[in-house]
Amino acid sequence: MNLTPKQLRILQLIRDWRVRRGYSPTMQELADEIGVSKVTVFEHVEALIRKGALVREPNKARSLSIADGIPVPDESRPLRFPLVGKIAAGYPIEKVPDADEIDLTEFLFPTARGESTFALKVDGDSMRDEGIFSGDIVLVERTQVAQNGDRVVALLPDGSTTLKTFYKEDDHIRLQPANPDFEPIRVRFCQIQGIVKGVVRRYGR
Repeated sequence: MNLTPKQLRILQLIRDWRVRRGYSPTMQELADEIGVSKVTVFEHVEALIRKGALVREPNKARSLSIADGIPVPDESRPLRFPLVGKIAAGYPIEKVPDADEIDLTEFLFPTARGESTFALKVDGDSMRDEGIFSGDIVLVERTQVAQNGDRVVALLPDGSTTLKTFYKEDDHIRLQPANPDFEPIRVRFCQIQGIVKGVVRRYGR
């Protein structure tokens, strides 16, 4: 797809906002980020919609999204992901968003690309026996659907998040740690926020 540099930048901004904040920027916010007028941004957005790169829901604010199957590369840092906070791998903790990023250019994760992937720093050792340790970075594919045995990021009814292995049982969900020092978490409902697709660990400095 033939995109101008500003059109590519708009796609990158929309992707990053949706991953970090869960919603798209407004036209004015895009204009402020790029340093152009709102009218100019509107023209670029309309061009991107005509090219099939963007989708917009009529009469709905913040509804811009990347069309399915459209890759959005970072030209200089192709494996850069938003680092959106910490995730409990011990007892659940509140997830605190931040605006940091992790650059994985030196690592090879060919499937961990695009708007649907984000990174979390692990805090705790409840997944130790599956090779996920406190301080590791997990790459998470954003999804609300999980199968038994998936390692998931789960939002619990009390508003905290945790990293565990997912099991749907008769009348509840079991979130299973991989460390005998921790008890399983059993809830009737939780919201799946993503499935772990990779783990990154740095040794030394």
